[in-house]
Amino acid sequence: MKHRKSIFILLFIFWFINTEAQEGFRFLNQKKKKVSVKFKLINNLIVVPLKINDKKVSFILDSGVTKTILFNITKNDSLGLNNLEKIKLQGLGKGDAVEALMSKSNKISVENIQSNDESVYVILRDYFDLSGKMGITIHGILGYDLLKNFIVKINYKTKYIHFYNPKKVKLKACRNCEVFPLTFHRKKPYINTDIKLDTIGNKLTKVKLLIDTGGSDALWLFENSKYNIQTPNRFFTDILGEGLSGTIYGKRSRIPAVQLGNYMVKEPTVSFLDSVSTKNARSVKDRNGSIGAGILKRFIVWFDYANQKLMLKKNGSLTNGFDYNMSGLDVIYSGKQLVKERQTIVSTPISKGSENSKTINFISGFSYKFKPSFKIRNVVKGSPSHVAGLQKGDIILKLNNANAADLTLESINQKFQERDKKRIRITVLRNEQKMKFEFFLEKKI
Repeated sequence: MKHRKSIFILLFIFWFINTEAQEGFRFLNQKKKKVSVKFKLINNLIVVPLKINDKKVSFILDSGVTKTILFNITKNDSLGLNNLEKIKLQGLGKGDAVEALMSKSNKISVENIQSNDESVYVILRDYFDLSGKMGITIHGILGYDLLKNFIVKINYKTKYIHFYNPKKVKLKACRNCEVFPLTFHRKKPYINTDIKLDTIGNKLTKVKLLIDTGGSDALWLFENSKYNIQTPNRFFTDILGEGLSGTIYGKRSRIPAVQLGNYMVKEPTVSFLDSVSTKNARSVKDRNGSIGAGILKRFIVWFDYANQKLMLKKNGSLTNGFDYNMSGLDVIYSGKQLVKERQTIVSTPISKGSENSKTINFISGFSYKFKPSFKIRNVVKGSPSHVAGLQKGDIILKLNNANAADLTLESINQKFQERDKKRIRITVLRNEQKMKFEFFLEKKI
């Protein structure tokens, strides 16, 4: 009897270990060393194609999130979500927790990587409006669950993520690479590094920073998280983004440098966040802020969660300047509009007379096409655009003589970052009336 009981216990332990080993994302072909995934880089954020229960969706890869979060779903999105139950989620921002649904036992696949038992958290209202900010449909964000089981290499230049099988490949230090120990708190990765806050002298301040591929800014610092982490004299108040619990505000400025091993990242833009907006984030002991994609995109980035390592190698853009939106306009994609376009067709019919006698006809007509529409979501108080008279809700028709329908959200935002004193002419639709405005970009930091 004891012998049978021992066999049962051994079988149970083996089954439990085997079940644990098969949890999460895995290569469909375990013999493969690597799976490569092409991504889109929009506003510094990584957009990956994946499938949820065999339905194609687009997600942002965000190392700063621990849960797979789904939003922006419509009646047409039939994702076959399983085992739904109501929960509440709390995020960055100063509002209350938000209602969500948790769905268990979902199949999620990225190329030849798949998990058959993933929990998905469905936010019932799209607080982020990432689709509006990105100019394409974004269905959600995922991070830890996809990153934890692989060695992950992110190449921002080639726009490829390479997932390596840790059973066949080990992370090895390379020439001119910097390796950092990772620490985890609630499944989020942190590094300890140094920043330079003073313009005079070479004093460095040690900081603990979240590695956040889902943050488009270069650097966030929490005011007063250390005695000398204070907003510099030159700054301006800005809207930094949207969290689960509301709008995130802060003071945008610059610091002299961020030291990453032997790499010196000079004069990055930095957003200083107050204690109200970051109440939940500050619960992590000794955390001073985040390194976002504005810095990470200047490197080839390796994550090795299993061995708690981060490796960086500069990719050629390390010394590029840090630009920012100098207009004060927060512009978002607002859907498609039907646009009437003139078309001219050149026709050269065959002449019945001499071969040298030809008639060229110009035939004009109109065609209708669906093209993107953009609107102003927010105007920063006191900014050049605010002083000029632009308002929240204005629909952009023209920008510096270019039809807005022929632009992309990225190209619009790029125009607002070009250079100090650049003239911006903009035509908008407000209450069915066309209005023209003009202002000059102003470099405040």
